[in-house]
Amino acid sequence: MSDPLPTSQRATVEVRDHVMTITMTRTDKRNAIDGEMTLALDAALNRLDDDPDLWVGIITGGTQFFCAGTDMAATSGPPTERGGVYGVVGRTRRKPLIAAVEGFAYGGGFEVVMACDMVVAASDARFGLPEVKRGLVATSGALFRAHRVLPLNVAKQLLLSGSDLLPEDAHRLGLVNEITVPGAALEGARRWATLISANSPVSVQQSLRVVDQLVSATDEEGWAITRDARRVIGESEDSKEGVAAFFERRPPRWTGR
Repeated sequence: MSDPLPTSQRATVEVRDHVMTITMTRTDKRNAIDGEMTLALDAALNRLDDDPDLWVGIITGGTQFFCAGTDMAATSGPPTERGGVYGVVGRTRRKPLIAAVEGFAYGGGFEVVMACDMVVAASDARFGLPEVKRGLVATSGALFRAHRVLPLNVAKQLLLSGSDLLPEDAHRLGLVNEITVPGAALEGARRWATLISANSPVSVQQSLRVVDQLVSATDEEGWAITRDARRVIGESEDSKEGVAAFFERRPPRWTGR
């Protein structure tokens, strides 16, 4: 059954059996997250958590790309009460969420992926944290989550260089659970969702709760340190120059201040 959210909210929801699929639909902006998309993702994930007949969620950006991160012109709007930034990355979820990634997941898009429990990626997917190229830092969880889902030096590589991570490397390093041919990531995610939803929802949810509580025990400190880094960046000349260069489509001229 297809159950679309209002089109102004940038996403659609489809329910099959006990699985909800959330698809970001702002394709003209490469699924960059603005305030409307934040509200749409928040509403969908609230429904996933609150509906006892929904046991597993999938989030995807369609067959072209996953998500380009924050809309730098419009911003992503304020964090939501239950979901935090994007309505996703600050959320304590009760039910598993699988990312189905086609094309690129950059910046905040990659941070949404890191907030999920499993990842299925097409062979042409790309992951990256390019914030340093714009005089910014990753503010949606990557500063403290990247080293959980990847080896420490690889996390530093992505955060400090802004370079891409290929899906085969992401799979070898444990970030990606399965690689599919292009166009089949959602199908692969649905196979995993079917396997999970064949199990006891109570058992699955309690298993997820325990693991998440253990690995997220330092999240509050992580968010606090991230806010401090964001404050320093917001006061810097480099951040203003990086954003200006992005919109003017030219190389930035850094001053280190």
